[in-house]
This record gives sequence, C-alpha cells and structure tokens, in this order.
Amino acid sequence: MTGAIHIPAGERGVIRLFALDMRPEQAAFLKEPGALAQVLGIEALDMDQVEVFPVSDLEDIGLTGYLTEGCGVPRAQVEEDREMLQALEGHVLLIRSRAFGGDETRLTPAAQIVLKGTYGERQTSWSAPPVSTESAKPYSAPKLPPREARSKARRIGAALFAIVMTLIALAVWALVF
Repeated sequence: MTGAIHIPAGERGVIRLFALDMRPEQAAFLKEPGALAQVLGIEALDMDQVEVFPVSDLEDIGLTGYLTEGCGVPRAQVEEDREMLQALEGHVLLIRSRAFGGDETRLTPAAQIVLKGTYGERQTSWSAPPVSTESAKPYSAPKLPPREARSKARRIGAALFAIVMTLIALAVWALVF
C-alpha cells in the first residue's frame, strides 16, 4: 500500500496503521512538532491523535490486542490482518482521523512510512425508538395560573430572606458574645 492516501472531509472513527522502516532515533524524531506532518506531505497534524511507538513495547498484548482493547477496533477487522500484525517489528505509527481536524487531506508519506491497515473504531448506536409518552411532549406539564405562580415565588423569596437574615443575626451574635 503505497502512494497518496486520500482522507475525506469529516472522516470520523478511522485509525490508520503505518509501519516505520527507520532507525529508532528517526522514529523518535517524528514526535517533534512538525516533523511527522512534513514526512506525510501535509502542513499540520494534531499530535494528540498520533502515536509512534515500538511494537515491542506492547509485550504480551501485542498489536492486535492494542487495536481491539486500546483503540476500540472491532475484533473481526483485526482478525483479518492478524498474521500481518503479529509479523510487524520495529516502530509503528497510528493516526486517528481526528488528527486531520475534519479537513479533506491528501497524504503522500515518505518511502519509509508504509500503510499497513485502515481500521474503523466501534461506532456508538445513537438510534432509539421514538418517545411516544404524553409526558415527553413539549409543554405537556401542567401550567400554574399567574396568581398561583406569583404567590409561590413570593413564598420562596420570603423563606430565603428569612434564612439569610437568621444567618446574619447569628453571625453578629457570635461576634458580640
């Protein structure tokens, strides 16, 4: 998988995994401001949405476990690439689609950066059946007549005033005695 990589505008929930064919010092340098954006052929990148790390840091969990448990990628997607993911060595680069700020982007990575896979994060289902109860409808609560509403507001105001005045009287009494 080489060449230009197109990121559509408004893309969400996509993780791209790249293998880094470079020395550890070079991979560490990619964490510096602007360095990764430059080797990807773009102007800017949100580094909070980017990870550069050696695969060996994942120890027992491995790259497949990190993608499913740490990044929320569905297990079925990762299972398709299990052998390739287990064979990866050295440093890898993970870029979440939020790193591009929702803008349409065209990546032209350097030769040492090879796209290995594109994975979708689990999506939250925001669907629900429509609410049909009477109490859920707007303006369905019983409305107080204006006189009752004013009377209620006066009672609440008088109670708050009495509490504040009592506290002030207690404070003055404590200071005097």
